Amino acid sequence: MNAFEMTVQGGQTITLTVAGDWSIRHGLPSLTAIRQLFAPTSEVRQITIEASDLGKWDSALLAFLSSVEMLCRDHGAQLNLDTLPQGVRSLIRLAAGVPGRAGNPEEGRRPSFVARLGEAALRKGRAVSRMVTFLGESVIALLLLVRGRARYRPADLFLTIQECGAQAFPIVSIISLLVGMIFAFVGAVQLKQFGADIYDANLVAVAMAREMAAVMTGIVLAGRTGAAFAAQIGAMQGNEEVDALSTLGISPIEFLVLPRMLALTLMTPLLCIYANAMVILGGFIVAINFLDVTPTAYLLRTQEAITFGDISIGLVKAAVFGALVAVTGCLRGIESGRNAAAVGAAATSAVVSGILAIIITDAIFAVVLNVMGL
Repeated sequence: MNAFEMTVQGGQTITLTVAGDWSIRHGLPSLTAIRQLFAPTSEVRQITIEASDLGKWDSALLAFLSSVEMLCRDHGAQLNLDTLPQGVRSLIRLAAGVPGRAGNPEEGRRPSFVARLGEAALRKGRAVSRMVTFLGESVIALLLLVRGRARYRPADLFLTIQECGAQAFPIVSIISLLVGMIFAFVGAVQLKQFGADIYDANLVAVAMAREMAAVMTGIVLAGRTGAAFAAQIGAMQGNEEVDALSTLGISPIEFLVLPRMLALTLMTPLLCIYANAMVILGGFIVAINFLDVTPTAYLLRTQEAITFGDISIGLVKAAVFGALVAVTGCLRGIESGRNAAAVGAAATSAVVSGILAIIITDAIFAVVLNVMGL
């Protein structure tokens, strides 16, 4: 059975003798006698561990000594472990060097509201600083690309174009077709009351060409491609591949971020054009089956409703949304931690940040275009 003997020397020094074999199967001895030594009137200043007759031991001895050390630390006493075997002392130092879990009550009382507010402001400030730095490095990479000095693999660019372009056709097709049908149904309910069924083509064509096709395509790519970018680069962070590129003198922004930005910026307008076609097809299906509109009349009305300016506005928006999705996805990947949970959080944050950036930018476009009279 695990036990110890206690000897008092002069009232200020206590000697604890641990001898024999210590096994976790026998449990830990009670610390009540030691706690009683630290009464309010106690003069104990040092506890010395005597282990000259110590036999076999396991984690039971370490747990007991750690508890005694915690008592000494709480009451301002010193613990002398010089007579312990070197292995025991090394393990105790190792245990003491492990940081406590965040939020542990032993770390002290909760910081004040002002302190927590200040810490949150500092974290946001550091996040903004990292974002500005990332954007600056991305602009520099684009300038190097224009000068023909950017270091990246063209094969990576073509592969990314395929992933965010051709492979995104199925999901863009389904969503655009269904949204076009929904818009046509919603417009038909109102326009049918006035006998203006033919103007359902105007509603579908103009709304999608100027606004919804670019927004829908951007949101789809934010959930599909932006998250993939964040997960890919985040996994590279965990495998220290990004650090390896920096060690070799290769900019991760040029090698990893630049091809993804170019691919998504180039492919999003093309996907937007395809989405416009699928939306018009969805409205066409609804019009010829549920409205008193002939196929020829619907197509002619669509042709008259859409102008080159409407299409151009949608394509400009799509290019900007594509760049935003690429930037947010790559930024979250670069900021990712080095474990699986951090990679998952980076992918989630990339989707949320990408969609939020698209909505905010679209609102800015709406205000600017209204001011310009377009």
